[in-house]
Amino acid sequence: MEQYKRTATCGELRGTDAGRTVILNGWVNRRRDHGGIIFINLRDHYGITQTVIDQDAPAELIASAEELRNEYCIAVEGLVRLRPDTMVNPGMDTGEVEVAVRKLVILNPCDVLPFQIDEETKAHEDLRLRYRYLDLRSAGMQKRLRLRSDVAFAVREWMTARGFYEIETPTFIRSTPEGARDYLVPSRLYPGKFYALPQSPQLYKQLLMASGFDRYFQIARCYRDEDARGDRQPEFTQIDIEMSFVGRDDVLSMTEGLMGHVFKKTLGLELPQRFRRLTYDEAMETYGADKPDLRFDLPLKDFAPYVEAGNFRAFKDALALGGAVKALVVPGGADYSRKQIEELEAHAKIYKARGLAWMKVAGAPPALEGGVSKFFVNGNGGAAGGASAAGGTSAAGGTSAAGPAAIVEGLGAKPGDLILIAADEKRKIANTALGAVRSKLGKDLGLTAGPEGTGRFEFVWIVDFPLFEYNEEEQRWEAAHHMFSYPQEQYHASMERDPGSVKGDLYDLVLNGCELASGSIRIHDPALQKRVFSIVGIDEKEAEAKFGFLTGAFKYGAPPHGGIAPGLDRLVMLMSGKTSIKEVIAFPKNSFAVSPMDDCPGEVEQKQLDELHLAVLRPKEEQPEE
Repeated sequence: MEQYKRTATCGELRGTDAGRTVILNGWVNRRRDHGGIIFINLRDHYGITQTVIDQDAPAELIASAEELRNEYCIAVEGLVRLRPDTMVNPGMDTGEVEVAVRKLVILNPCDVLPFQIDEETKAHEDLRLRYRYLDLRSAGMQKRLRLRSDVAFAVREWMTARGFYEIETPTFIRSTPEGARDYLVPSRLYPGKFYALPQSPQLYKQLLMASGFDRYFQIARCYRDEDARGDRQPEFTQIDIEMSFVGRDDVLSMTEGLMGHVFKKTLGLELPQRFRRLTYDEAMETYGADKPDLRFDLPLKDFAPYVEAGNFRAFKDALALGGAVKALVVPGGADYSRKQIEELEAHAKIYKARGLAWMKVAGAPPALEGGVSKFFVNGNGGAAGGASAAGGTSAAGGTSAAGPAAIVEGLGAKPGDLILIAADEKRKIANTALGAVRSKLGKDLGLTAGPEGTGRFEFVWIVDFPLFEYNEEEQRWEAAHHMFSYPQEQYHASMERDPGSVKGDLYDLVLNGCELASGSIRIHDPALQKRVFSIVGIDEKEAEAKFGFLTGAFKYGAPPHGGIAPGLDRLVMLMSGKTSIKEVIAFPKNSFAVSPMDDCPGEVEQKQLDELHLAVLRPKEEQPEE
């Protein structure tokens, strides 16, 4: 093998290398036979080089070349020469040259491929994951994993230059409630006891602050036993960060600097020095989401001012019960068919909306047509059509002081636009459902793409989140993010009386409609932490058993501290223009948390179970019939 060891990679040769004898190693990317001249595009991690076997080559060499198929692993030795001017390929880094082959050795043949390895294969996801080692050879996967490596390096570079220590925290920890199920690891030495894999290093990074380490970071592996989806996996990676003696603005400013460095270093893009900021309430009211996509506008508008003068009962009932009526103007949407509107309504219903009312803007002066428009036209009451679209009925009689012109002007609509309206007695449902329609329209109308399909990156901070949210099913309060977030000081006196009004010193970084990072200023006062535990139903005994090692540390002069944890997988996914983190992870699981490549999870031998003092109880549907 030593005599076939490469002296150059398939991505480095240029016109200045003409006349040089080289050995290349790689895979056959493509083989073409042009009237006795055989062209072999040879590919490795670094690029592609065209190699040529001329007509007058020895018969043995030609015979070896004719045996080749895609993905054969070979070595070639030959002379670098300039391509004829008419044959130069400006689309290839090595397009000025080719290698005239003198020797060819097949290092390893290749069986029939389960799918073709292209820039971006069209093979089904499970087939790609079953043969992931082949999928990873594609140019797209090579490029994305190279970007992931570059991003991780840029993070380490920026953080260490600013005094952050990279410190590892344990992988085997005590099981604690953090919002998702833990992955448990049985202990052989202590039968009946279990380690848990960390959902995040949250408690340990707080302990590091109590230990006097002023600035910590870690590219941390995290594990959550929950259903997989496009941007979620059972195991994932986050850029975990914590700082002492800081407030919210310090953490936000630090994160903006980090993101600016990463994007400049890896993509050559300049980001704004300061990202836009919205409160949670502003985001929900204006965009219907706490992770709004700001690559396009389409704000939600308040339709309440026009409801009372109209005759549509569903809208009036929603407001009477303390709810909301919200509108969304779709530019140029007046040509939508009823089927298209029904598809949008079905999407809104996924988010608990009862329906989606609509009107079209036409004419000059502006007029309203179709849907529920008849209930907002002077002198036109009655209980006819349009009611089903909003899930309600109309109220007979009455006239509308808020006529078409006032509605069109107030909503900022124009002739040719479509107005969509969602109403619900719960304000959050009206906002969330219409916000989901807004997100769908952004994609359907191509509003999320940059110029000529290039990537766009719109960051926004969402701040002032509710600290608690009420669990209707369990009839109790729970932490909206986690139990260690600091309640803003103006709510300290009233927390127990009105948990729902409490805002936390919480912040999320959103990029292109995706939650990229979440963080908070932490509680460092044990008495305040005890009060938060009490509100979410954790008594002193349970708190001591599960979190005593953390709250105990607070008693010994723990400093004020806060942090954030950007998701590395999501960051690279967004930078790559992809919608699934599977595209930026070398060996991900599928949507069922299974790895088709190595059939994981799998059964283990009885001997292993016996050593761990475990017995497997199978679900009834898997038990054999007696």
